[in-house]
Amino acid sequence: MRFLAALTVLVCANCVFAQNGVQDGVPVPDYDPPEVASAKSSIERLKRLVEAGAIPRAQLDKAEAALADAEDAAYLRKTLYGVELTDDQCDRMMAAANRRFERRKKAVDQARQMVEDGVASQLSLGTFLEELDFARKECDLAETRARLAHQLSQMAQAEEAAANRMADEASEAPDLADRYDGDGVFTVGTFSRVEAAFERHFGKPLPVSAMGETALHRALGFDHRGRVDVAIHPDLPEGRWLLEFLQENHIPYFAFRQAVPGKATGAHIHLGPMSTRVKLGG
Repeated sequence: MRFLAALTVLVCANCVFAQNGVQDGVPVPDYDPPEVASAKSSIERLKRLVEAGAIPRAQLDKAEAALADAEDAAYLRKTLYGVELTDDQCDRMMAAANRRFERRKKAVDQARQMVEDGVASQLSLGTFLEELDFARKECDLAETRARLAHQLSQMAQAEEAAANRMADEASEAPDLADRYDGDGVFTVGTFSRVEAAFERHFGKPLPVSAMGETALHRALGFDHRGRVDVAIHPDLPEGRWLLEFLQENHIPYFAFRQAVPGKATGAHIHLGPMSTRVKLGG
């Protein structure tokens, strides 16, 4: 059920994010979230008031800082829970999270100064400290999200490298990946059995890194639908146990030991038949 549910989430998320960017090859307007649109509208009004000398410049500066924070928050909502991220998006996501954290640290420092000056009570710090703690967790989540996106990219590249090596240098392929065709069948039910058996044996969930089709696999020209990638090195104890279980149950797999030479390893076990080639742009 987890496999089916995750696939449903991925499809729904793709539909949501298709509304901002490109859908069916056609550019779609990227509308501002309500809070960002409202902040931009407010700033335009404040600019006119500043130019007219009706309000101090500091009030506009404060509104512009609030707009920057709202834009960072909107970008984090889009990327922290998105399906796929590019390296550039990962960098921008972490930068946005860090900016929000630094703003909250500054707000806490200012609030503490007000307490020391006797302008505010100690209790007034509570809200600022809560927002700082949330921003710190947001930074941790952004870092984790970026790391997982990078690992997924490495794994997809490993599959591309293996496919190329198997085609061009078949004699060297075993150094890169082990292949077992089993009965050629891999279904939701098959995955559920693998997942349950692993959790019973090791007392922890199967570390799934890619479930079904991903943008990275498709960009590399692979149809990854109906396949699952597991972040386990095939030569470690957990990997050896999993490969034995798969063979005993005639479940097809590819066990990748490395990624692209010169880069960090993308070792993993691909459950299901080898991903087929797709026509890019099709």
